Amino acid sequence: MEKQYIIPIFVPHLGCPNDCVFCNQKSISGQKNNMTKEKAKEIIENYLKSIKEDDAQIEIAFYGGSFTAIKPEKQEELLKTAYEYIEQGKVESIRVSTRPDCIDKQILKRLKKYKVKTIELGVQSANDYILQKANRGHTFADVQKASKLIRRKGFKLGHQMMVGLPESTRIDEINTAKALIKLKPKMIRIYPVLVVKNTKLAEDYQKGDYEPLPLVQAIEICKELVRMFADKNIEIIRVGLQNTEEITTPEEEKSEVIAGPYHPAFRQLVESSMWYDAIVEKIKKLNVKVKEVEVIVNPRDANNVIGHKKENIQKLKDTYDVDLILKQDEKIKPGKSQVEIIKTYKDFLEE
Repeated sequence: MEKQYIIPIFVPHLGCPNDCVFCNQKSISGQKNNMTKEKAKEIIENYLKSIKEDDAQIEIAFYGGSFTAIKPEKQEELLKTAYEYIEQGKVESIRVSTRPDCIDKQILKRLKKYKVKTIELGVQSANDYILQKANRGHTFADVQKASKLIRRKGFKLGHQMMVGLPESTRIDEINTAKALIKLKPKMIRIYPVLVVKNTKLAEDYQKGDYEPLPLVQAIEICKELVRMFADKNIEIIRVGLQNTEEITTPEEEKSEVIAGPYHPAFRQLVESSMWYDAIVEKIKKLNVKVKEVEVIVNPRDANNVIGHKKENIQKLKDTYDVDLILKQDEKIKPGKSQVEIIKTYKDFLEE
């Protein structure tokens, strides 16, 4: 199986027509200067040197800002730079991230010319009132129109949504997930809102007009969303912002994050919590007072079963007085598990 690599090139705020309340792209991307073709080439070359596999599947991705809102000449410049590596056989395809109101037939024709394979749309919410409060500058109708056009023209469609936007509730976020599922994206990114310096949201937070989600609540909501998308076989390519020097715990001196549900292993917290729920449910179905269980999973799932810093093992012990023994077996499909009773309370008392 070919190993997949993405070469990320950040184009922060280039072409972006709006200042969303939560957004400071230069902090989020760690990119302080605008992108040029020379810088793009340097990034690509450095990544290619570090990729050792001969059969690697490599994609160049233009992230940040709104790629298709950039001036057409600049788009062409960056796309041509990336396309050279496709022509040389060093890279397979290109991916871009953009706004739903910056997609039309002419734009898609340009992207198709340069072998762009995937287009990710920053959706954030399906609720027009919440989009307006976030100063997104587009409606959900724009998302629907762009998504259908992207799929019709043969591109892979990706969506990005946010959890914890101003005045958004759990129900709003569940409804957003339902609305996106109907549009049949191939992949999804789920981002809990962080309060970042030099944003409107930071001003609102400091004035007491916005309260970010606590970490536990963000995890609980994201668990529901991950289940919904996974049930429809939509690939979940990220949960939580990428950890960088700027996007890190607010206690760090260089951090641009003021508040919000930040954690360097946010996705693991979500997936570990889902495993905990699944194991507890299986134990309850055993209909016997369990003292010790063996959970057998694929090696890929082992860390999430144990939990971040062995949290799940400790939580089972503290809450149910159950000892968990983990066993790994490659024959078990990823995401599946077997739970076997090692010792009941009756056994324990008879010892």
